[in-house]
Amino acid sequence: MSPSKAPKPPVHLLWGEDAFLLREAAFELVGDLRPVEVDAAEWRGGETADLATPSLFGERRALLVSNAKALPEDGVRELGRYVEAPDPDAPLILLAIVGERAKAPAALAKLVKDVGTVTEVKIQRKELPAWILRRAKAKELDLAPDGAAALVETLGEEPGALEQALDQLVSAFGGQRVTREIVARQFRGLGEQHVWDLCDKAFARDLPGAMRSLRTLLESGEAGLLILGSITARLRDVVRIKALPERLSQADAARAAGLRFDWQVRRYREQASRFSNEELAEIHEVIAWADRALKSGATDDVVLPLVVSQIAGESVALLV
Repeated sequence: MSPSKAPKPPVHLLWGEDAFLLREAAFELVGDLRPVEVDAAEWRGGETADLATPSLFGERRALLVSNAKALPEDGVRELGRYVEAPDPDAPLILLAIVGERAKAPAALAKLVKDVGTVTEVKIQRKELPAWILRRAKAKELDLAPDGAAALVETLGEEPGALEQALDQLVSAFGGQRVTREIVARQFRGLGEQHVWDLCDKAFARDLPGAMRSLRTLLESGEAGLLILGSITARLRDVVRIKALPERLSQADAARAAGLRFDWQVRRYREQASRFSNEELAEIHEVIAWADRALKSGATDDVVLPLVVSQIAGESVALLV
C-alpha cells in the first residue's frame, strides 16, 4: 500500500478578471471561517502574525488579501517568510484581478506554487446560463432556462451584475416561474436604452452626454452594480474588437467577438479607435476599483460619476 500524499498547506492564489467571482471562490475555500480581510494596497506589515500565532481559544483563523497585485515589496517578502512554514489549519488566500487574456501575476504565482494552489477563476460566456440557474436555485428562485439566457442577453456577462439581478427577481417575483418575458419586462425598456446610451457616449468620449445619461439612470433607480456591469461588458466588447484584424468583415468579426449583431462591430471599431491598449487596460483597473468601492458601501452617485468621467475624459489613470 503506497503512502498517501500529504495535503498541500492552505495557501491559495486565485486570479481572474472578475472581482465578484474571485470573492465567491475565496469564501468557498474558507467555508464557515470568517477571514480577516486586508486590501493589499493598505498593507502595513505584520498581517500574517495572527496566522502564525496559536489562538488563545483554539479557533481557526484565515487571512484574505484582496487586490493582491498591489502588494508592496515588504508585503511580498513577509508572505514569502510565512509560506516557508504556514499553519496547516489557517487558510491564506490571495486574490489578484488581471486584465483580459492576462496571466497570473508572476511574483505571486512563484510565491505560492510550491506550497499551495494557483487557480484561475472564470466563467465562459457559454457557461453563464447554467451558472445563473444554479445561483437562482440557491436563492429559491424558479428561473426558467430561457429566463437565464435572457439575463445574459439583456445585462451582459458581468457575474456581479447578474447576481444583483437575481436578487431583484427574488424580491419582485418570488414564488413565480420567471421566464424570458418576465426578465424582458423587468430589465428592458427605458433603463436598458439609457444604459446603452451611457456606454455609447462614454466610449465615444462625449463626457457631457455620458454624464446626462448616467444622471437619468441614477434618478430612475437603476442599481449601480448593474450599470457598472454594463460598462464592463462594453469594455470587453471594445477590447475584443480592437484585437481583431481590420480586414475581417463585420459578420466574421461579430462571430469572433461573440457579438449579437453585425452593426455592433462598426460602432465598437469606431469607439476602440479612440483608445490605446494602455488606456483600455487603465479603464479595466478603474472599473475594478469601482467594483470594490461599491461592494464596500460607497454610494452609486459618488463612484459611478468618477468612472464615467475617467472613461469619457482625457485621462483614465487618476484612480488606480
